[in-house]
Amino acid sequence: MKDILSEIIAHKKIEVARQKEETPFSLLEKRILKETTPFYSLKAALEQSTTGIIAEFKRRSPSKGWINRTAEVTPVAKAYEAAGAAALSVLTDEPYFGGTLADLRAATESVSIPVMRKEFIVDEYQIYDAKLSGASAILLIAAAITMEESKRFTELAEQLQLEVLLELHDERETDYITPMNRLIGINNRNLGSFVTDIQKSFRMIDLLPREALLISESGIYDPQVVRELHDAGYRGFLIGENFMKSDDPGESLGAFLKDIERL
Repeated sequence: MKDILSEIIAHKKIEVARQKEETPFSLLEKRILKETTPFYSLKAALEQSTTGIIAEFKRRSPSKGWINRTAEVTPVAKAYEAAGAAALSVLTDEPYFGGTLADLRAATESVSIPVMRKEFIVDEYQIYDAKLSGASAILLIAAAITMEESKRFTELAEQLQLEVLLELHDERETDYITPMNRLIGINNRNLGSFVTDIQKSFRMIDLLPREALLISESGIYDPQVVRELHDAGYRGFLIGENFMKSDDPGESLGAFLKDIERL
């Protein structure tokens, strides 16, 4: 079976090295000092939300191909916010997901809710880029980095006033959790095969610290499942494809939220 994650990470390291040549790290550090973008807490937004939906902007995926090739981030981000999303997630990987840093910047400039950079982060450089693009949070994928890198990247993110969503995929990765990790996600998608199994969130819930805010990610299509995950202890639900496959992702989110309210 092809390991998609390993392929993406190998490509990502080459991509970041090229970015460092084009724009030296020292230049990013100087820009950070002038950065004045607003910060919106993802954790607080989810705690205050009645639904906890993190609506994702995603044009394509390695497993499904193009989901919404012509989608424009600004109108979708605004529609998501208007429909009631607690926060947004924006893919910034271009080869595999069709996203860019320009998408992230456009989203953060369009809404007044938290926006997370959804990326395969393997270097501090990407964390600075997230901050400079207006993100309020970043994703750290345990399967993509070492425990030492996870700790170091989390500390840097906190220094830059960025919240971190630590994403786990199996029981072994719970070793990555430290007291710094106040947002923990379970990705129901296997990043090697990209097969989803929603039961993963239910199986792993008892292994996670209850003082952290827990988020279930991927493969969520049914409002009833959101209710069941909420009852199990999750307070955030990252959903992208279910909305992005429609002609009007914002309208799709609105209908989904109404269905949750009816349950």
